[in-house]
Amino acid sequence: MSGSTTKTFAPPVMEARRWVEGKDFSNRPLINVSQAAPVDPPPQPLIDVMADALRQDDTHLYGPVLGNPDLRAEVAKQWSQTYGGDLGPDNIGITSGCNQAFSAAIAALCEAGDNIIVPVPFYFNHKMWLDMAGVDMLALPCGNGMIPDATDAASLITPQTKAIALVTPNNPCGVEYPAEVVQDFFDLAKSRGIALIVDETYKDFHSQSGAPHNLFQDKNWADTLVQLYSFSKSFRLTGHRVGAIVTSPTRLAEIEKFLDTVAICPNQLGQKAALWGMQNLSQWLAGERDEILRRRKAIEDNFHLLEDAGWSLLGCGAYFAYVTHPFDLSSDKVAQAMVDHASALMLPGTMFVPDGDESGAKQMRIAFANIDAGQITELFERLAAVRM
Repeated sequence: MSGSTTKTFAPPVMEARRWVEGKDFSNRPLINVSQAAPVDPPPQPLIDVMADALRQDDTHLYGPVLGNPDLRAEVAKQWSQTYGGDLGPDNIGITSGCNQAFSAAIAALCEAGDNIIVPVPFYFNHKMWLDMAGVDMLALPCGNGMIPDATDAASLITPQTKAIALVTPNNPCGVEYPAEVVQDFFDLAKSRGIALIVDETYKDFHSQSGAPHNLFQDKNWADTLVQLYSFSKSFRLTGHRVGAIVTSPTRLAEIEKFLDTVAICPNQLGQKAALWGMQNLSQWLAGERDEILRRRKAIEDNFHLLEDAGWSLLGCGAYFAYVTHPFDLSSDKVAQAMVDHASALMLPGTMFVPDGDESGAKQMRIAFANIDAGQITELFERLAAVRM
């Protein structure tokens, strides 16, 4: 095999699932904190709306490549209200999930041999796509609190650099980048004539009320900013693959070429669900956010159980806690051993760093969106009891 897919690694979540195949957890149920996707279905009113949509003829037909006009208009309206900017439907593209939004952005911005700057630890699917696209990743190590620094990024820029990519709230670290940090990266990208990609998949679970940054208030924001978003986490639509990309109409015209070639149009049922959710589920979503914030607090309040056993908490927020383990083993070995020793499935830091980056050997990601406060305490007690 010599295709572009051979240039990258196997899907990490699928690899982790193989660690539990054939295992018996009848005596101690598995606590699965390997993946952030919600496991619960959408709320019943949304399911009812989707059932009705299945009876509508246009649900089963191709739609516009960049998404349905009513959903694009709703995103533009709500984003303008939230961020204090002036967005129109022509700034919005609807995609088949946020991963496709990232892939489309890279296809429009880069060609093979170019590079983009990515803070490390990274979201592994971003790295996989860059590998397959022949785009080099310039690793930007994070500093205190797992926050990257724009000054450090400036020193990495080369003539082949086409963008900087941030994820906030971050996956895998969970940290929320302060508004001034995001602004610093925007100012850097603008001054150097490159794009700033900001993946805000988890923005609806930010601990701060209101806009997490002011980038859309810059009258020329669209020249620099490419924002990515996902409806999957907000309305539990993971299986329906609906995301969004927000940028200039000029970039969207290029992105449309990619989307038309790959999927022709976004999922019609998912788009209708996302639109109804945006218009009718704001209070429900606020409750979901409150619950995630309660789980975050449970992580922070109970982490002493792990801290006493030599673990440390590097970052926490949105769906994730990022930690270090105390063992004299690489995190990939620790993660596999925890399946047997603690009936816990988590992802090792080696999945979130480049080859040769030794920091990942001590790090682990805990995705806590699908476990409540009681299960968080039980998980910590199990992990703290392990000796290796």
